[in-house]
Amino acid sequence: MLIKPTNDAMGHAITDYLKKGKARKLLIDSNIAETDEIPVAYLFREFSEMPPIEQTALNNCHGKVLDVGAAAGSHSLWLQNKGFQVTAMDISELACEVMQQRGITEVIWSDFFEYQSPQKFDTLLFLMNGIGICGQLENLPVFFNQCKNLLANGGQIMIDSSDLIYMYGDEEEGYVIDLNDSYYGEVEYIMRYGKIKNEPFNWLFIDPATLTEYANNAGFTCDILVEGNHFDYLARLALKNN
Repeated sequence: MLIKPTNDAMGHAITDYLKKGKARKLLIDSNIAETDEIPVAYLFREFSEMPPIEQTALNNCHGKVLDVGAAAGSHSLWLQNKGFQVTAMDISELACEVMQQRGITEVIWSDFFEYQSPQKFDTLLFLMNGIGICGQLENLPVFFNQCKNLLANGGQIMIDSSDLIYMYGDEEEGYVIDLNDSYYGEVEYIMRYGKIKNEPFNWLFIDPATLTEYANNAGFTCDILVEGNHFDYLARLALKNN
């Protein structure tokens, strides 16, 4: 679903930062934790400021790249400056305007699940927990089918995510999860920036084993390239017949 400026908290935040070099607090409410803040400046970070997971993902891109959920476009801008043909996509109209103003050549205002492309891509990039756009586990088959529609022969998907199991205990005393409830990585968010508030939206965090299972069922291999310091990781997925 596309986001227009009237209820686009992040879009207004990054627009302000681009124009003024500063922004108010971008707050995020969830159904699993206390209100958190996203530092708006972080969305404009240079490669040297990115965590190793993101650096590894960018260094492993090849061919034509589709950067999904590109936000302020920091990943796309780095790839473009390195000579890649990169298309930056976001559901936020304001984010797309920001990316164009930052000099990204190909910017698309679109919902990934509705996007129909005349070209195929060699790398589909989903960073900053980009697979979160699925919202819930049940949407993963649709996600993988759309990836198949957009991938060129020999193409790959680069995804980072986090396993939220740490919120339900620890290794010493064990983890307590209600198996009769929905998957523990399904989160509901609301973003706020001043008086501007997004509509509630679902966001998916997925553990590596579950991602691998769903990927295999959809005909993809799944290799974990990097494991972070706090239950985060980077995965590379490719069609099994590639």
